[in-house]
Amino acid sequence: MLTIRSRRALAAVAAAVTLPLALTACGMDDSGDSASDTAATADSTPSETEEKVTADGPFGPACASVPKDGAGSFDGMAKDPVATAASNNPALSTLVTAVKKAGLVDTLNNAQNITVFAPTNDAFAKIPKADLDKVLNDKATLTKLLTYHVVGQKLTPQQLESGTFETLEKSTLTTSGSGESYKVNDAANVVCGNVPTANATVYIIDTVLMPKM
Repeated sequence: MLTIRSRRALAAVAAAVTLPLALTACGMDDSGDSASDTAATADSTPSETEEKVTADGPFGPACASVPKDGAGSFDGMAKDPVATAASNNPALSTLVTAVKKAGLVDTLNNAQNITVFAPTNDAFAKIPKADLDKVLNDKATLTKLLTYHVVGQKLTPQQLESGTFETLEKSTLTTSGSGESYKVNDAANVVCGNVPTANATVYIIDTVLMPKM
């Protein structure tokens, strides 16, 4: 059970991350082409073919900042379990700190076939420092927050086009989008998606997700 103080801290974080919802997904396409994409045949148009190729590997604007080689590269991350892989990506250092504080490193590294929606450092920076510090220092609240970012199955970009998935926190999150533009809970944009690790698929997002109170 979360204490009243924990609930207030989580509510404060929720209020803080609600403010940036005016951010629009870069290149978001709400056209009705997704149905035809699903039923694509050998006569696929160039745009449909491009989407299929994209789905086979990482995509998104933030992918350009990932190192080309070494442990923090896509090839390097694919060799390590997800918590270890994230620790080699400088843009995820706040998330890694939170995972360590919650004692979830082994849980994430030992899980099989999961999807992690990983907020960047900038995503955590949207939360007022005082509120973030309260959450980081409350293990129960922090665990609830972090496990809400994990789904117990590997999700492909096609599954993100319109889906509702149960998280390890036991509530659900929703996804929508197409091509290289996806949103989670209509709040977070996927800025680098479909990143493989040894035991998980990672979608790096620009806003911290909040479980329902």
